[in-house]
Amino acid sequence: MRIGVYFCNCGPNISEKIDSAAVREAVAQVEGFGYFRTVDFLCSSTGTEEMEADISAEKPDRVVVAACSVRDHEETFRDVLSRAGINPFLMQMVNIREHIAWVTADPLQATAKAIAQIRAAMKRVVLHESLVRQELDVNTGVLVVGSGPAGLKAALTLAEAGRKVVLVEKEPMIGGMPVRYEEMFPNIECGPCMLEPVMGDLLHGPFAENVEILNLSEVEGVVGYHGNFTATIRKRARRVSADLCIACGMCIEACPAKGPNPYNCGMNEKKAIDFPFRGVLPNLPYIDAAACVRTTKGEDCTACRDACLVEGAVLLDEAEEVVTRDIGAIILATGGALYDCSRLPNLGHGVVPDVLDALEFERMLAASGPTEGVLRTASGKIPERIAIVHCVGSLDHRHMNYCSGVCCEVAFKFNHLIAHKLEGATVTHFYRTICVAGKEEFKLYEEAKSRGTTRFLQYEDLSELSVSGGGEGKGISISSARGGGNALDRYDMVVLCPAIVPSDGTRKMLSLLELASDRFGFAAELHGRMDSAKGNVRGVFLAGTCQAPMDVQKAVNQALAATGLALSGLVPGRKMVVEPVTAEVDAERCSGCRSCILVCPYKAIVFDAEKDAAVINPVLCMGCGTCVAACPSGAIKGIHFTNEEILAEIAEVLA
Repeated sequence: MRIGVYFCNCGPNISEKIDSAAVREAVAQVEGFGYFRTVDFLCSSTGTEEMEADISAEKPDRVVVAACSVRDHEETFRDVLSRAGINPFLMQMVNIREHIAWVTADPLQATAKAIAQIRAAMKRVVLHESLVRQELDVNTGVLVVGSGPAGLKAALTLAEAGRKVVLVEKEPMIGGMPVRYEEMFPNIECGPCMLEPVMGDLLHGPFAENVEILNLSEVEGVVGYHGNFTATIRKRARRVSADLCIACGMCIEACPAKGPNPYNCGMNEKKAIDFPFRGVLPNLPYIDAAACVRTTKGEDCTACRDACLVEGAVLLDEAEEVVTRDIGAIILATGGALYDCSRLPNLGHGVVPDVLDALEFERMLAASGPTEGVLRTASGKIPERIAIVHCVGSLDHRHMNYCSGVCCEVAFKFNHLIAHKLEGATVTHFYRTICVAGKEEFKLYEEAKSRGTTRFLQYEDLSELSVSGGGEGKGISISSARGGGNALDRYDMVVLCPAIVPSDGTRKMLSLLELASDRFGFAAELHGRMDSAKGNVRGVFLAGTCQAPMDVQKAVNQALAATGLALSGLVPGRKMVVEPVTAEVDAERCSGCRSCILVCPYKAIVFDAEKDAAVINPVLCMGCGTCVAACPSGAIKGIHFTNEEILAEIAEVLA
């Protein structure tokens, strides 16, 4: 065994603190020492060329590199070894810059530390094994879950790149929440108009053949690994043929059944067969099983089919089905939801008439909403005094202890729209703090401040406020405990702006994919700043408000980041390289306790009933070693981090 040691001065970064001559003299005493080289900048092109030539000439059995961070340059030096004809895993790096030179004031102490760690690396590296990276064929298709702005943009971008895309959406339409907003902040753009070009391209554009849109569908299972996933998807029956329906609406007129309209927050009713709302895409009605008398009462009603102008367009007997799709990557774009305002009972939502949350107010403002865009109270009165309450459930450790960032912008958009719809109406903002960051977002706040009909009342804690009254044209009272319980004013309508929280769909997908969540329930990114579009499971990427509260611009930008990662990871014709630094189970020693399955953060371990042992998928395994530590039988080996290797290193440091 002959070990070559390469010592990088890193200019003055290392050489000012660590004496390379003293190191050389000390490590030369280690068994297997072959030679010692000192280089000024080992990672530079000159340094790596010199190292490659030296290794080719010296032909060491093992190499130790004493330089900087493994994260920065381990791959650099592995490449050098490969070019020089040595297995790249027969090398051990020692970080003598960040771990020693930069944090040790005394040069003598720094040199002693460097000697101990380089000697330890030499003891360790003799136990290294030659490892080989595997190559696998990959499926370049992508599953996109959720069809809000993030999911739509991701799906279209992938399709334009020639990739096959499966877009799964649980609702009967695409577009997510913004297609229900008639005006969007900060520029008061029409939400459906803004998204229509993307939706139109996905449905009918030049790359539409690359996209399969599955509405009324939900992912029920995913197996496999990056490059080779199989998704199981349950498709509920629309009972209207997308190929034959001409969207004439004759079936809707004939339908005798009605039910609450979920797309208008239950503020009006819709027929059992109906469009979700006017202008929806795809422009197709669907039969709501919760309202249709065929399912609720068992009646043999065929009114919609009888009225249909196209034979075969209404499919009353269509059943749900389960389909599977093979894909290589998954983009999660399942969006967010609004915090349940009823969890703050002092604010009266759901109890006091005309206390609305932000989504209910959005639908009332929309021409396709329950009042066709006319603002009026439950008693039919045109409101003259409206209160808007900010930070409902946010910035509050009893509810959601973060700022959603978009609620204030929504509140000032409401202020703008009220001023244009109701001349002379007054608006009062109850706020804890104002957050309108961004180059465009501040103007609606400025506009609100400049209006003589707008006033601002600051509160410290929402528990100070109490909303009561309302109904039959009576005003709503908002009183403040801080003011001795005095009524601050009376209003015709109160709008609550709640925090953005993870949607039920996001929670379900996180559980199904075994993705990590953060402490608020959103999808946890692999790294909050450098890898915010990656989930902790390889091949699963995050887009939009499944990861954090954000506006449409940020959601779309993150979707494009996720799309880039999916495209770069699955290139047609290129095989996927699988790193060999993983873990493996000794089936003979495995007790079958499955502790490793519970702790694996990458969903890489399954239980093989025939072998009665755990099995690790090397494609999914990231080599973190959690399972190795958790195994009570010592049956799991961390490849390249074996117990023998680590103990040899520790023993030399402590010698």
